[in-house]
Amino acid sequence: MATPLFSAPIFSAVFPLLATAANQAAVPAQKIGHAAPATPGIGGALVGLILVLGLILGLAWLLKRMPGLGVGLRPNEALRVVSSLSVGAKERLLVVEVGGEQLLVGVCAGGINTLHRLAEPLPPPPAAQPLPDFAQLLAKRLRKEK
Repeated sequence: MATPLFSAPIFSAVFPLLATAANQAAVPAQKIGHAAPATPGIGGALVGLILVLGLILGLAWLLKRMPGLGVGLRPNEALRVVSSLSVGAKERLLVVEVGGEQLLVGVCAGGINTLHRLAEPLPPPPAAQPLPDFAQLLAKRLRKEK
């Protein structure tokens, strides 16, 4: 009694990849994406949007209320820009007040340099006249047109 040349146990031992491919071919094909979850509806998208906006607003509120968290966002009382002048596309001259002393500082793309220490502080700029209220301007303009 002769054994066939391609019997199943011998074939799978010699050619394991071909045996695996033959077994896979016997299994019926499944649809692509059958395991993917269904897309959320418009309600789920709105709930997600509301949650994200709530998180952003909550973190902004927390940043304002917690001392020390917004260190870089709050103005510093010890350092103040007195005056500023643009002298180029990326170059500026600043008069900075630090601890009662005023410094002329040059700011450019390459860095910041102290140019001069002012012996006398610059006089404060004249107080700008407050802008009139928009509602008053609109009412005045509408009365003239009638």
